[in-house]
Amino acid sequence: MSTTDTSGYLDMDLLRFTTAGSVDDGKSTLIGRLLYDSKNTFEDQMEAVEQSSKQRGDENVNLALLTDGLKAEREQGITIDVAYRYFATPKRKFIIADTPGHIQYTRNMVTGASTANLAIILVDARKGVIEQTCRHSFIASLLRIQHVVVAVNKMDLVDYSEEVYNKIVDDYKDFASRLDSFVDVSFIPISALNGDNVVDRSDNMPWYEGSSLLYHLETVYVGNQENHVEARFPVQWVIRPQSDEWHDFRGYAGRVAGGVFKPGDDITVQPSGFNSKVKSIYMDGQEIDEAYSPLSVAITLEDEIDISRGDMIVKTNNPPEVSQDIDAMICWFSDKPMTPRGKYILRHTSREVKAIIKEVNYKVNINTLHKIEDDKTFNLNDIGRITVRTSAPLIHDRYKRNRSTGSFILIDAQTNETVAAGMIA
Repeated sequence: MSTTDTSGYLDMDLLRFTTAGSVDDGKSTLIGRLLYDSKNTFEDQMEAVEQSSKQRGDENVNLALLTDGLKAEREQGITIDVAYRYFATPKRKFIIADTPGHIQYTRNMVTGASTANLAIILVDARKGVIEQTCRHSFIASLLRIQHVVVAVNKMDLVDYSEEVYNKIVDDYKDFASRLDSFVDVSFIPISALNGDNVVDRSDNMPWYEGSSLLYHLETVYVGNQENHVEARFPVQWVIRPQSDEWHDFRGYAGRVAGGVFKPGDDITVQPSGFNSKVKSIYMDGQEIDEAYSPLSVAITLEDEIDISRGDMIVKTNNPPEVSQDIDAMICWFSDKPMTPRGKYILRHTSREVKAIIKEVNYKVNINTLHKIEDDKTFNLNDIGRITVRTSAPLIHDRYKRNRSTGSFILIDAQTNETVAAGMIA
């Protein structure tokens, strides 16, 4: 590959998407088909898959084996862990998070979907919209994934019936009308096993007039995902080089979590409340004119202010919320149930504080979306709303405005285990 080709690849647009569906809906097969038909597999990979398929007694080459990497996954024929796959076409780069379908792996789906721009939710054409479809759609909505593709798979097993497809579309729209964050829902009838409408349009469904799945992934617009209005810069590190060249340099390093910073901007440091102006911005040792999410940069200020890791530099005219009482939706990750009034460590951006579960408001029955207010015990994979009290003020935004400053994790202080992920309400 030439230098110009490489630079073109680096400049390409990136789409992160997650796949979700019930067990045996064909997620791994779909991803294998995407990789294979878009020429993103190596010969030795395909040879290994063909060999494994023969050993298992599969009639055809089992493309799911391209993605199910864990030995236990291959043995059981299911996806257990989140598998990330990277591929590219001439139009776009992609990162796929292949997440498990089993109810007991809900936490894995939350992890895999937390950075996604788009979610592909698979529905088995023979079964239609089931509880797991609702569960995965609710989680995608909770994580503010704005673009959803409902891929109605295994159309070959229902004779490519338009009637079956239309019934699933109507049922899904009825359920999705109760969710509030989807900007764009698309429906595509596919057969991952045979490749219908995955990379190329299928002749088996002339009644379907939309695009193939890959074309949709290549062209869907995701440029509005970052918050470029409210400027947020959580400080990760204070840079004080011990050298003659940079003798008086004091910079603050971190990743921009929202908005745009430019030299001359009026800023406030939270939680101290001190004001200053941006003096200069550096990236890779070079001075730059502006910094925006998600760039990692170093910022210098006009004034000497006491700033350390966990503080946040924000624009003075657009402050975040600062509070010690935080309302949030959480997904419980631990086998050990949540302790009422339990004490945990809360990690938010670059800040770490002690926290106590102040109140459990309700749990959500993910299949019906009903609130359960009389059960205050959170067990593995439960989702609901709680209030936490932190030992120091948290500088935050609501999750629906900013994913970075609106999310946190809870950690068990004794075991250092991550026990929950939270989205600030």
